[in-house]
Amino acid sequence: QVQLVESGGGLVQAGGSLGLSCAASGRTISNYNMGWFRQAPGKERELAAAISWSGGTTYYANSVKGRFTISRDNAKNTVYLQMNSLKPEDTGLYYCAAKNMFSALSAPRYEYWGQGTQVTVSS
Repeated sequence: QVQLVESGGGLVQAGGSLGLSCAASGRTISNYNMGWFRQAPGKERELAAAISWSGGTTYYANSVKGRFTISRDNAKNTVYLQMNSLKPEDTGLYYCAAKNMFSALSAPRYEYWGQGTQVTVSS
């Protein structure tokens, strides 16, 4: 089992930046692909960014490409999401998730989930 705990959410003005962290426990995440999902009120959950087990490959949704950066530190068992140039439409609950290293990054099916951290971007 992998336990995931997100942190770093908050309220920020449009154009600002936030950095999210996802701390894992229970198992090393070095064998897992990791993703950041988000869910806005009244909308379906979407995969915003993902990173391969080694950090060598990343995936970004078109809506965040060029503004968000996903990274990981396997030694610290932590995954990060740096969000710049934030927009009101980035508002939502952000979840960290993990899945086995053989599954495609962009595929939305993940095995382990955190509880989420709220990001609110004001206009």
